[in-house]
Formats: sequence, structure tokens, C-alpha cells
Amino acid sequence: MVRTILTASALTLATTIPATAMAASIEIEAEGPVIELSIYESVTVAPDIATIGAGVSTEADTAVEAMRANAEEMTAVIDKIKTLGVAEKDIQTTGISLNARYDYDRTSRKQIFRGYQVSNRVSVKLREIDKVGDALDALVAAGATDLNGPQFSIEDDEAAKDAARTRAVERGMARARAYAAVIGGDDVRVLEISESLQGRSQMPILAARSADAEGISLASTPVQPGQVSTGVSLVMKFEVVEQDGEAAEEDE
Repeated sequence: MVRTILTASALTLATTIPATAMAASIEIEAEGPVIELSIYESVTVAPDIATIGAGVSTEADTAVEAMRANAEEMTAVIDKIKTLGVAEKDIQTTGISLNARYDYDRTSRKQIFRGYQVSNRVSVKLREIDKVGDALDALVAAGATDLNGPQFSIEDDEAAKDAARTRAVERGMARARAYAAVIGGDDVRVLEISESLQGRSQMPILAARSADAEGISLASTPVQPGQVSTGVSLVMKFEVVEQDGEAAEEDE
């Protein structure tokens, strides 16, 4: 019995091949039973990047005053970040907001205008993991009114992903051969491998929190980076074959 499998290519990398390049189909013929497996493998490594978010919120009677005050305070925070040895490219503004503030007066049942609030946030990438706690304390001392993170990650996880690929393929081959043995086959032939990448896993250690500069302890904020994982998911298709290379025939 001959099975024909239509596939975009014998080796399909779903995350790297553009859709236009997948338009052509290649016919893969299989005479024996076909095994399809989904496999996920991950590798854990020590992180080398910590990302934290720092923000400043200010209030004033007018929008102009609120923006001016916020600009001054945020500039002080950014200047402090730079004194920690953080490069310009590793500091990114993630959001600026201006909103009118109202309180509800239960007596009059009306909204009472209270002024304006401005919030400015930046994302900071720290490359010295052992100084994350010191950086958090320094940002609060410089005027940051809220923090979130850190999120730990790997800047270049290609080596870890390659290790995960090797393990995934080896596990897929072993499992396929086990299935083949159960149904009377001698070996398997790879027909197709499809891959999807898992992002660099990150572990948030601190939830978003409000900060008070006067409440900082003399001891540095403790931070444990732990480990992070990165991996790949594979879909592998095999044909069951006999030792002489011929496909194993299915029982009629």
C-alpha cells in the first residue's frame, strides 16, 4: 500500500519560513504505516539578563504642571539608571499617560475634579544579575514610585535550543522505533519534521509594587535569579520500514 503525504517541505521550520515560501507542495510517498509524534524538549540554564520596569507618577492641578513635574522626576530616575552602568540602548520608554482625576462626592452625587495625574514608565535591561537588588533600591531612592519585575531571561539561547533540538529528535526516534517494534516493523524512516520555537522563558520574581523612598531598608533587596528554560516543539512523521529497506506492510 502506498501512502502519499502532501507537505510544504520535507523539513518545515514553521517559525522561520515565510508563508510565500510554503506555497509549493512536495509529495512524500510512504508504503508502510506512518507514525506521527509531537515532542517537546526544554533546557534550563542560568539567566544572564534581568528586566525590570520602573515608573514615576505625579499629580498637579493642571496638565502642564503634572507633565513638567513628571518630566523632572523621571529624568532623575533615568539619570540614576545610567549611573548604574546601564547602556542607553537598554533603557526603553514603555508608556506615558495623562489622566484627569475625579473623586465621587456621595453628598452631591457628583464627580469632583481633583487635578491631573501623569505616569511615565521605562523598561530597563540589567546585564549584571548580582546587582538587581541594588538597582531596585537605587531606583526607589531616585524617585521611582512603582516597580515591577525582575524578569530573568537568556540573551542568546541558540546553544540551549540546539541542545533541546538534539534531545527532541533523539527522543522522537526512540519512541517511533518503539512503536514500530510493537507493530512488527524493524526501523523507521523520517518523513517530515515541523518545528515551533518556545520563547525564552522568564520568571517574574517581584510583582508590581508601590514604593516609598523613605521605607528602604539599609539591606539590599534580596533577589534570587534561579534558572530559566528555553525549548522547541517538534512534530515528527515516520514511515515504518523493514530491515531490507522495504516498508512494513499493514495487516489486511
